Amino acid sequence: MDYQWDWSILLQLPYRDWLWTGLGWTVLISLGSWALALVLGTVFGALRSLPNRPLQLVGALYVEVFRNIPALVQLFLWYFVVPNVVPNDLGMWLKRGMPHPEVTTAIIAIGLFSGARVAEQVRAGIEAVGIQLLPAALATGLRPVQAFRLILFPLGLRAIIAPLTSEFLITVKMSSISLTIGVLELTGQSRQIENYTFHGLEAFAAATVAYLLLGLCVTGFMRFLNARFGELRQEASEP
Repeated sequence: MDYQWDWSILLQLPYRDWLWTGLGWTVLISLGSWALALVLGTVFGALRSLPNRPLQLVGALYVEVFRNIPALVQLFLWYFVVPNVVPNDLGMWLKRGMPHPEVTTAIIAIGLFSGARVAEQVRAGIEAVGIQLLPAALATGLRPVQAFRLILFPLGLRAIIAPLTSEFLITVKMSSISLTIGVLELTGQSRQIENYTFHGLEAFAAATVAYLLLGLCVTGFMRFLNARFGELRQEASEP
């Protein structure tokens, strides 16, 4: 049986608004979880690189726990399990009182998972820079902590801007798992359009294009940052 394409479905109400709303939730979850991942990844990646064994263990514990548990499992744990094991008042707030519980939970779960991956990128960047610059920094009279704070940490972050592009793209794509807890983001809205109109191919084609454009925007933005910081490094190295 031949499929009857009807692209006009996507321009009709309420389906058009559903797609725009889904795109908005996708962007919000992606940006929120990435901001959380960047903060957590920077902090725990730095802890893993400090010359302090207890702090290294704290950073390693976060990375190993949240990196090795699938993001979907973490999402279910935060949404279905945690509210039922904490005190009743807190559990009710997590279920009902927290602003947009499903969206907030998705941001937290995806952010924690991605943060562990970013932490490893930060650690790798700091270590790559430290091999070359730490002896020179110590030779100038800086203490190890001062060398880390003033030289290794900022230069290590600059060095990983390009690798972080892939992590950001993964975060955008992982936003789609939030539909499993009831968030009608882009993929969820596409499925809803399919259920109402039986024109799922058109809806998912539109979602595919939207994800592609989001990915291109992320790539372009990260390339701009990489080029900008590259220019700064080049200018700083010139006499």
